[in-house]
Amino acid sequence: MSASNGRTAAPEEFAAPAEAAAPPPHHRPGIILAVIVGCQLMIGLDTSVVTIALPQIRDGLGLSTGGLAWIQNSYMLAFGGLLLLGGRAGDVFGRRRTFTAGIGLFTAASLAGGLATEGWWLLAARVAQGVSAAIAAPSAMALIATNFQGGARVRALSVFSAVTGAGAALGMLAGGVLTEASWRWVFFVNVPFGVVLAMLAPRILTETRRRSGRFDVAGAVASTAGMTALVYALIRVGSDGWGDGRALAGFAAAAVLLAGFAAVERRAGEPVLPLWLLTGRDRAASYLTQFLLVAAMFGAYFFLTQYLQQVLGYGPLRAGAAFLPMVVMQFATVRAVPRVLPRLGARTLVVAGTALVAIGLLWLSGLSPEDGYASGLLGPFVLVGAGGGISIMPLNATILGSVEPEQSGAASGVAQTMLWTGGSLGSAVLVTVHGSAVPDGAVPGGAVVEGMTAAFAAGAVFAAAALLVALFVLRVRR
Repeated sequence: MSASNGRTAAPEEFAAPAEAAAPPPHHRPGIILAVIVGCQLMIGLDTSVVTIALPQIRDGLGLSTGGLAWIQNSYMLAFGGLLLLGGRAGDVFGRRRTFTAGIGLFTAASLAGGLATEGWWLLAARVAQGVSAAIAAPSAMALIATNFQGGARVRALSVFSAVTGAGAALGMLAGGVLTEASWRWVFFVNVPFGVVLAMLAPRILTETRRRSGRFDVAGAVASTAGMTALVYALIRVGSDGWGDGRALAGFAAAAVLLAGFAAVERRAGEPVLPLWLLTGRDRAASYLTQFLLVAAMFGAYFFLTQYLQQVLGYGPLRAGAAFLPMVVMQFATVRAVPRVLPRLGARTLVVAGTALVAIGLLWLSGLSPEDGYASGLLGPFVLVGAGGGISIMPLNATILGSVEPEQSGAASGVAQTMLWTGGSLGSAVLVTVHGSAVPDGAVPGGAVVEGMTAAFAAGAVFAAAALLVALFVLRVRR
C-alpha cells in the first residue's frame, strides 16, 4: 500500500519483500525470531515484573508511596515517550545496529538497578531502562518485516504479538519467583539474557539500509514531558484530590506541552510522529484501539496484584503464579489467530477480543472481600487473557500492512508508543479512580476492595471504548 492513500493492504501486500541491505551470513529463522522475540519479552517483562516486588523495594530502600509509584511509571513514561525517536534512530542508523545498541544499554541499566542502594539511584536506572527500551523496541517489530516474508512473516508476527500481549502478565509470574530470593533479581535477571541477545543480533539479523535524516528532539521532549506532566497530575489527584494545586499545575503543563508537541510536528521537516500515519482510517483505528485496550489491561494488572497480596494474603510467588491462566490463554489464542485471520478478518477478531476484555473487567468490578481466587478471579483472568491474545496480532498486522516496508520503522514506533503510553496513562487513571474511592487510612478490607472494584470498572470503560472503535471505525477487509 502507498503510505499516502490510507488504504489497508491485503495479506498478500503485507507479505511484500522488505527493504534490506546486508544479509546475514546464515539464515536460521528460528534463531532470528528467538532474538527478536527475546528482546521484546525482556522489555515487556519489565513493565510488570517490578510490580510484585514493589513492597520489598519500598522496605529495602525506604521509599514513600509516591516514590514507589514513580519506580513503576518512570519506566513506561520514558519508554513510551521516546519510542518515536527510537524508531527514527532505526531508520537513520540501521535497525539491526540500533536494536543491538538498545539491548546493550538496557542490560547495563538493569545491572545498575539491581545494585541500587538509594531510591534516586533506582529511579535513574528505571529511566535509563525506559530510554534504552525505546531505542530497541521499534526496530524489533520492524526487523520482522526485514527478516521474514510471506506466510513466515505472519507466523513470526503472531509469536511476536503473543509475547507482547503476554509479557505484562508473564512478568507478574516471573516477578513472584524472583522476589522470593530478592527484589534485586527482577533487575539482575536481564543481564545474562541481554548479553546473549547483544552478541547474537549482529551475527544473524539482516541489516537495513541507512537513510539520511534528522532527529526531531524538540518533538520527542515535548511529548515525553507532556505525558509525564499528565501522569503526575493524575497521581496527585488520586492522593490529594482534584483541588490540589500541584495537580492542577500538572494538567495545565500537560495541555501546553502536548499542544506544543502538535505544533512542532506540523512544522517539522522530519517529525518524530509523521502525522500522515494517523490519517488512514484502519491504521488510525488500530492505533486508538491498541491504546485503549492496553490502558484497560495494564491498569488492571496493578490492582489484581494488590488484591492478591492485600486482600487474599498471597505471598509474591503465589501471587505471580495466580496469573498463569491469563498467560496460558494469551499464548493459546495468539497461536490460533494466524489460522483464522484470513477467513474472519482483523475486524471480527478485534471486536471479539475487546469484548472479552471488557466482560472480564466488568466481572472484576463486582468483587467483594469474601470472593476467593476461584470464584472471583479465575474467570476474569481467562477472559482478559483470551481477549488480549485475540486482539493484538490483528491490530499489529493491520498497522504494518498499511505502510510500505521502508516505513515500517515509523509505523511500528507509533504502535509501540500507543502500547506503552496507553499502559502508563491507563494505570494513572485507574490509580486516580482508586484513590478517590478509598478514604485516607483505610486498611485491607471492604473499603480497599471498593476502591479496586471502582478501578476495574474504569478499566472496563476503556475496554468498552476500544470495542466501540473496532465496531464503528475499523473497516479493514479480509
